[in-house]
Amino acid sequence: MSDSTQRMASDIDQMTEVAMLYYLENVTQEAIAKRFDLSRAKVSRLLKRARDEGIVEVRVLQHPAMNNELERALVERFKLDRALIAVDHSDADTQRSAVASLVANYLNKTLGDGMIVAVGMGRNVGAVADNVFLPVTRNCTFVCAIGGSLKAGEYMNPDHICRRLALRFGGESESLYAPALVANPELRGVLINNDTVRSTLDRARRADIALIGIGDMSENSNMVRMGWFSPQEIAQARLSGTVGDMMGYDFIDIHGQPAVNAIQGRVIGLTVQELFRIPDVVAIASENTKAAATLGALRSGVINTLATTVTNAHTILALDDATRKT
Repeated sequence: MSDSTQRMASDIDQMTEVAMLYYLENVTQEAIAKRFDLSRAKVSRLLKRARDEGIVEVRVLQHPAMNNELERALVERFKLDRALIAVDHSDADTQRSAVASLVANYLNKTLGDGMIVAVGMGRNVGAVADNVFLPVTRNCTFVCAIGGSLKAGEYMNPDHICRRLALRFGGESESLYAPALVANPELRGVLINNDTVRSTLDRARRADIALIGIGDMSENSNMVRMGWFSPQEIAQARLSGTVGDMMGYDFIDIHGQPAVNAIQGRVIGLTVQELFRIPDVVAIASENTKAAATLGALRSGVINTLATTVTNAHTILALDDATRKT
């Protein structure tokens, strides 16, 4: 090992030790400086470098009292078990991380040994795995509840999300060896009955928790970017009353009823009827374009836990008032 490499390793060790003392053991910077015979300024610089180089992740979680009234309104209106509401951010990635952090924190408190988590597809579900902070190790199984897609990329594919969640929490992951989308409902029926596919989906059906995303019907949606459907197909579905989907399948209208369109019934994964049997279905929607889709999903009755933003929550409640059937 060269001298420069040794010095770098020594610096990393020192940064890590200083950061652990300061952030985990609440040792003051002055006490750390005395222990290592350093100046206060040097300790401060080491802590800054530890943050800059990814040794330390600083998270600011909102106090549980924030948005309590808004959460209660959603729980009472839609008969939820809980609502997790994140403050609004102008940056989409920051917003997604804020919502995902609430879900990750909820999982950290809720998961127990032997539990099964059915995992969906998408950026919001994928962000959960990247926002787990100081996880408690559990012997859980994270199983794909929908097939995969090459065009989705690693970040959004359920297989990779399951692996990242298993890495964070411990336990194991199980892949679903099937494409997410097929050409027609007939082919879907054949694949659903394949022994390998059925075995994995049977395990997903026995899940204690399901993590699902909510999709909207914009021409910029993930389904269009992945090439699943054309902008014209999405526009036609929207004209027929479709407002969104849950986990890439089971398109719904704003009243939570199955939508009638040409793109229904082509995805390999759990259905809404199967999600109903899972005790805790956690739906995640961070984008403010998804209020109508989220309202439809809530009205379906399948969701137990909703994770979204302040703006979405207000819009959902207002839309519910405006579109409620008398």
